Amino acid sequence: MKFKNLGKTELKVSRIGLGTNAVGGHNLFHNLDESKGFHLVEKAISSGITFIDTADVYGFGRSEEMIGEVLRRNEISRNEIVLATKGSQQRQNDGNVIANNSPKYLRTALEASMKRLGTDYIDLYYIHYPDNKTSFAESIGELVRLKNEGKIREIGISNVTLEQLKEANADDQIAVLQSPYNLLDRSAENDLLPYCREHQISFIPYGPLGFGILGGKYNADFKLHSGDWRQSLPLFQSDVFPLILSKVEKLKAFAHEKQTTVANLAIAWLLAQPGIDVVIPGGKEPEQVAENLKASDITLIEEEINFIKNIFN
Repeated sequence: MKFKNLGKTELKVSRIGLGTNAVGGHNLFHNLDESKGFHLVEKAISSGITFIDTADVYGFGRSEEMIGEVLRRNEISRNEIVLATKGSQQRQNDGNVIANNSPKYLRTALEASMKRLGTDYIDLYYIHYPDNKTSFAESIGELVRLKNEGKIREIGISNVTLEQLKEANADDQIAVLQSPYNLLDRSAENDLLPYCREHQISFIPYGPLGFGILGGKYNADFKLHSGDWRQSLPLFQSDVFPLILSKVEKLKAFAHEKQTTVANLAIAWLLAQPGIDVVIPGGKEPEQVAENLKASDITLIEEEINFIKNIFN
């Protein structure tokens, strides 16, 4: 396993982490098997993964509870794992979710996350979504206070525009940005990624496998289950999905030459990008962990990096 510090922080993480929206994320995925979710987290930790990414909205706290349970029942030392979670998604009485970045709510959300995870501090705490009413001076200011209290080690932010990132980072407090970035969506290269590199903010791409498409297992007959949150994503719409699959087939041919998989090439390509310290593929099956770990052993030369990029231009 290879390790790297997250940007300018002292948080040392495995270069392959674990995304856990499918661990207890019953509000996001159809018919999840929790026993597999527990096994997935256990497999990740036993395989040497030290960075686990979750959010309070995944299963409305269930993902955090399951991760906390794995840590407790396996007697995992707290300092062996870097825990990242996100707050701001407030559930309403009608079941809907709204963003709330108020200092009071962020403090309440953080403390609830710590309780579910069974810890007295969070290594990396993100504002999950901006609420477009609370100033970042207020919300980031509260996270700085929580950091000074020892409840947070580093501050992150997610799902923001460049202007919002600049505002949030006005006092150089942002350590990590999490935003969509993969071979199918490289829009971050236009603004967010260059800014992060300039300011030593670690960029963590979410959806590294194109929300499953870059796993290389989908065909033209693939259909998402009713209730799957990915149904609204542009990548899965019928007018573009066949074209995307044709590009994945080209990558599959190159993967065959490299004696690896499409998924591993997609992850290795991300790891080769400056400013990206860790990639957090998720999954529902424990077997996916071992497969994803192989990506960290792939070295791509510049010619190969450009060849892969050009497939998806």
